[in-house]
Amino acid sequence: MRHGAKPAQLDKGSGSEALRRSRQGARPKSDDGFASVWDAIEDTPADAQTMKLRSALMMALDRHIRAKEWTQGEAARRLGVTEPRVTDLLRGKIDLFPLDDLVALLAAAGLRVEVRVSDAA
Repeated sequence: MRHGAKPAQLDKGSGSEALRRSRQGARPKSDDGFASVWDAIEDTPADAQTMKLRSALMMALDRHIRAKEWTQGEAARRLGVTEPRVTDLLRGKIDLFPLDDLVALLAAAGLRVEVRVSDAA
């Protein structure tokens, strides 16, 4: 495991399935009481927020790579990483990408990350 991930995090829907579910975006609370999949599967609100941010950054980078029609080799060269790393990104292996790595990859792709902070509801 990398970057201090807990085994429980990796078993609770991390990876492409959880990323796919998170693409539905924030929705009003469902009947089960959760506003997002991350709220349902993470242990704390802070962990859920971190996963929401990681998911959003991964999806932005995935969209950028696809919009530019880069091959995985070209994306790897432009981002300064290996092809297997790009493969992991495109397969949604969110547990392998901490926030700082994602911000660095977005910057290497020529994208800017902006953050907005607001009061919790």
